[in-house]
Amino acid sequence: MSRIAERFAALRREGRGALITFLEGYDPDPATSLAILRGLPGAGADLIEIGVPFTDPMADGPAIQRGGLRALKAGATLAGVLALVRDFRAEDAATPVVLMGYFNPILAYGVDRFCTDAAASGVDGLIVVDVPPEEADEIEPQAKASGLDLIRLVAPTTDEARLPRVLAATSGFVYYVSITGITGTRSASAEHLREAIPRLRRHTGLPLAVGFGIRTPEQAAEAVRVADGAVVGSALVDTIAASLDGNGRARPDTVRRVLDQVRGLAEAVRAVRREPAAG
Repeated sequence: MSRIAERFAALRREGRGALITFLEGYDPDPATSLAILRGLPGAGADLIEIGVPFTDPMADGPAIQRGGLRALKAGATLAGVLALVRDFRAEDAATPVVLMGYFNPILAYGVDRFCTDAAASGVDGLIVVDVPPEEADEIEPQAKASGLDLIRLVAPTTDEARLPRVLAATSGFVYYVSITGITGTRSASAEHLREAIPRLRRHTGLPLAVGFGIRTPEQAAEAVRVADGAVVGSALVDTIAASLDGNGRARPDTVRRVLDQVRGLAEAVRAVRREPAAG
């Protein structure tokens, strides 16, 4: 069983949903990024998504685009993000780590080499935003051979005919994009989630995580009332941006501000109790 499957199974036994936090690797610099990552589990993050900075981030909203630019200016590369994961793993062998990004850097790195190196670095899953199920053979065999979960995005516009095809190529968990559009630009309504999540559950037994429109503790709590996890990204990246000095450098309280925000999110998520799973 993968770390991702183990974590969701443990949370089901506890009767609660997961808080999944997203941060862009190297934002605003490698040392600060690593310090935040190392602090996330203790602050309450159950799974961690690390963004791989890319120059053409088509799914990312303004906050994450700016975070990616800061990271690129700080020297971020795909190899550098893998090194970040290795450094994180030196102190944490349990928290699942998912890389989220685009196919071009992976292709340039070499797909076979990337999957091998990602697994060796301690990565558990991949979200490759611009590789649809129809092109899964570009990376799915290599990811599977390396023991990496390939997590798919499902959108509100994914219809009943296409949904089985998307889910057939998915492992780890299903990432439900709760809005039509880019990250961090608006929020999903509770009514929409109460309609959408049961529809997805009819098609898959995988855990369902909600993202792209979750910014506040209240929204995270609402998400885990109906789904298995809430993904918070843009709100955390905004906190990093607001903490920087006039030259774009981290201040002494940058790490603390982000981790305090995560603690608030985790408290709200953990307050939502569900019927624990048997076993």
